[in-house]
Amino acid sequence: MDQKNISKKDQVILQQLEVIRTMTEHNLSRMGTDFWGTPPVRTDRPEEQAAEHNTAASTGNDGAKPPEAETPPPEKMEDLQAELDGYIGLEAVKKEVKNLINMVRVHQMRRENGLPTTDLSLHMVFSGNPGTGKTTVARLMARIYHALGILSKGQLVEVDRSGLVAGYVGQTALKTAKVIEQALGGVLFIDEAYALNGKAENDFGQEAIDTILKAMEDHRDDLVVIVAGYDGLMDDFIHSNPGLESRFNRFLHFDDYTVDEMMDIFKMQCKKGCYTLVGQAEEMVRDFIREENTGGITFGNARGVRNIFEQVLVHQANRLAGLEQVSREALMEITAEDVLMARGMEEGTVPPPYGDAKNTEKKA
Repeated sequence: MDQKNISKKDQVILQQLEVIRTMTEHNLSRMGTDFWGTPPVRTDRPEEQAAEHNTAASTGNDGAKPPEAETPPPEKMEDLQAELDGYIGLEAVKKEVKNLINMVRVHQMRRENGLPTTDLSLHMVFSGNPGTGKTTVARLMARIYHALGILSKGQLVEVDRSGLVAGYVGQTALKTAKVIEQALGGVLFIDEAYALNGKAENDFGQEAIDTILKAMEDHRDDLVVIVAGYDGLMDDFIHSNPGLESRFNRFLHFDDYTVDEMMDIFKMQCKKGCYTLVGQAEEMVRDFIREENTGGITFGNARGVRNIFEQVLVHQANRLAGLEQVSREALMEITAEDVLMARGMEEGTVPPPYGDAKNTEKKA
């Protein structure tokens, strides 16, 4: 094999590795980063916060705080509603979000016209299995509240127990207060919030809960809190504390995705990455998803689909790396063989009704 062909193979490998590296950097295999928007601020990654979000906790060499990033202007409500409508699945959630938007608008109009209004709680409880879009919708809610003039900034700060609770008396309140300060003007999203309800004698989760409840009262005009987690556990968490019950009365349940919806997510990933499914690859991907999706919790819904997508790309890269010449079209194609290898099968063992994947694609 001459040097020219070797260089082309190396180029193919580097191109595919760059795609996979980029996907990993954007956390496509994690629920916390979705495929519709930008990642939320994560308080458990201080080094990324400092670099990407220019937080108030960061300081320059002279000890002075750098200037805060300029708050983006409110977006148009019609654009945000169109984005919501474009999400795959989430039909019940979409309906509830639209109901909430209408309630807030009418509430504001009544106030502008000097009519009496009742207290409108904007804090929310999201329940459902991993990968069902809870973080995605929380991020959108922050932007919607900003567009409605309820929140001054519209950012989302995502945190879990580890980002709120410290190991010593008094430290948890300080740690939680810093997170709240970062979230002011936006939405504080607490994932697996029930983990704050520790049962151990020296557990400081309750201290975090008390600090959050106080902040919800003190900053009621510029802070929204969304707590999220599994269905039954979230119910137990909210009803475990009178303060939580009085402040969280809006519940949104996120259903597991159907196989058809997960297939749509896979195809959307292909479209965004300039990939096409050729031959019988689409049917094989659908069966792969159905086979892996034994349960919403274990598979992870959209997160599981993204994992499958990454696996298929790895095997596409392996296949292309073995070729002497690779066209632009070949770089965009996902074949049945790629899916077959991702499923851990050997060539020639494609289950019915596909037959031999390679031969089928040659005929297609």
